[in-house]
Amino acid sequence: MGHSHSHLLSPLAVGHLTLRNRVVMGSMHTGLEDRSKHLPELTAYFAERARGGAALMVTGGYSPNVEGWLLPAGSMMASRRMADKHRGLTDAVHAEGAHILLQVLHAGRYGYQPFVRSAASTKSPISMFRARALSARGVERTIDDWVRAARLARRAGYDGIEIMGSEGYLINQFLAARTNDRTDSWGGTASRRMRFGEEIVRRVRAEVGRDFLLQYRISLLDLVDGGQSWEETAELAQRLEAAGVDVFNTGIGWHESRIPTIVTSVPRAAFVDLTARLKQTVGVPVIASNRINTPDIAEQIIARGQADLVSMARPLLADPAFAAKVAEGRADEINICIACNQACLDHTFANKRASCLVNPRAGRETELLLTVAPTRRRVAVVGAGPAGLACAEAAASRGLAVEVFEAEDELGGQFRYAMRVPGKEEFAASIAYFSRRLDVLGVPVHLGRRAHPDDLAGFDHVVIATGVRPREITIPGADHPMVMTYPELLTGARTPGRRVAVIGAGGIGVDVSQFLLAGGPGIAVDGREPSGHSTDVEAWRRHWGVTDPALERAGLGTAVHAEPAHEVHLLQRKTSRIGRGLGKTTGWVHRAELEAGGVRKHTGVTYVKVDDDGLHIRDAQGLSRVVQVDSVVVCAGQESVRDLVAGLEAQRGPHGRSSRVHVIGGADVAAELDAKRAIKQGVELAATL
Repeated sequence: MGHSHSHLLSPLAVGHLTLRNRVVMGSMHTGLEDRSKHLPELTAYFAERARGGAALMVTGGYSPNVEGWLLPAGSMMASRRMADKHRGLTDAVHAEGAHILLQVLHAGRYGYQPFVRSAASTKSPISMFRARALSARGVERTIDDWVRAARLARRAGYDGIEIMGSEGYLINQFLAARTNDRTDSWGGTASRRMRFGEEIVRRVRAEVGRDFLLQYRISLLDLVDGGQSWEETAELAQRLEAAGVDVFNTGIGWHESRIPTIVTSVPRAAFVDLTARLKQTVGVPVIASNRINTPDIAEQIIARGQADLVSMARPLLADPAFAAKVAEGRADEINICIACNQACLDHTFANKRASCLVNPRAGRETELLLTVAPTRRRVAVVGAGPAGLACAEAAASRGLAVEVFEAEDELGGQFRYAMRVPGKEEFAASIAYFSRRLDVLGVPVHLGRRAHPDDLAGFDHVVIATGVRPREITIPGADHPMVMTYPELLTGARTPGRRVAVIGAGGIGVDVSQFLLAGGPGIAVDGREPSGHSTDVEAWRRHWGVTDPALERAGLGTAVHAEPAHEVHLLQRKTSRIGRGLGKTTGWVHRAELEAGGVRKHTGVTYVKVDDDGLHIRDAQGLSRVVQVDSVVVCAGQESVRDLVAGLEAQRGPHGRSSRVHVIGGADVAAELDAKRAIKQGVELAATL
């Protein structure tokens, strides 16, 4: 096979199955699992990814019993009636040449419902309910329920099950001294704590036979106090293999860990060395996971022998045709997951349907359809930020005649600024994707051209996606030489001094603060280069205190933070905690970064003036003081840029068609930039043109 991704595309025998390539779609709870009425939508979701070339897919977690529910009346595989309803899903996947496993997951103390049970009576920090300890009889009954779920999964047509033994769920809770203080045969020693998972595997295997795949998701790095050592993890893996596991999927960290494991600031493939170590420990195939989002990285992992397969959950949300595009030599057309979590995990933990910021069709395959347009209408898209690019690409893919007008010399809009923030370099991949797709679709892109009403005459539809401009501050000294906008800072047009005040503590203000702490891309301060910990695995590990679990239990070491490049003051008018409005699964990471960098936070302030002494404010107590800084960066919100709308309305006259002009993205709503909404708006509009 003379292909640049030949290892990734090669078939592999796993248990009784032969997989067509090494691409696994890992488990992700979408919210479609919890009600049987959503099974047709879940079927379309998996069928599209099977059609897109994935070899093996894993469903979101299904509990073996009521006590294991993630949510009240949540997903469960406990009856023949439910199993039979899944037949349509598994048949649809098999018709596309792929295989699928049902993940069986008992939430344990992570359950957000009042019936939670765990190894011991404990309360997790991510649920309001305290778990009650399972009795010895309750442990046996739970194992029996797991066996029943496996039997029913087979009846439903699944090729096997994945036993969820990672991320801090029930099996992890039995394994760790942190959450298991039992003194019976299910606790007390590391060996006895392993019995629960081992017995589940042994009894499931005895029930289903050899022609049913048993995949076990094993935690390689707990990243919580009282977690497992590497010696214990290796022993567990060997015992599970002997009990009947066909393949190991890998997991990193518990949900309650205070070390990020999958957000965009985590370096790509940051934990694959541990997967390689596991592969040397067992004789069955091993799957690598966590922050693997490009075919090149996946190919390297397989080619180097670090893993046998690669699990990518969010990347297949972002692009269902990931594997097919690789096979067709179109890897440069893959819509790369940027690991933002905004529409997937943030939705999941807020009990909303999961989707994807860069692909709003994810989870909505039956309702957001990009069918071939009945007529080839002409569409002008003005503005090449996220909203405009998404609309242009989706409209052109339907066969519409699209042209893009962009006043700047580059595509990307606000993403051009985001990608310069340490830990958000992935945003550049989205710009590259849209640029390539517009090229493939033959869409004319007019860069450096500010569109005027006359330029847009003759188009059937004009989409105004002109985005936003930074809001100016209106205080004395706003024009002082030390004052700059965040675009000026992030693009390198202006260089900040050593001490910096950031006005505005929304998402952009937090990003700018992190940019300043790291020194920013290409900015050297006092002769020092930026730390670069967002892309350097070893530097990232030092920064977060992640170490070898063979040296420190659970991989928890001592964090060593680099000296911040700037002294940063972050200010906001609101009296609420800074960072309160950030994403549920990522906000804590940003807040921790600000804390580690020594950012000085000021809330409830009134801005008075800027002069040579710095930024004058009145604090929350009404006292006047000076924040002594060398530079002031303004992140005080944005204003919609929609000057073109009035000109187009005037050109059409009183009898023009009002549906001809569409305003989307920041041009529509400027309040705290929201790329998720902007891209969703763009694609939804394109589907209707």
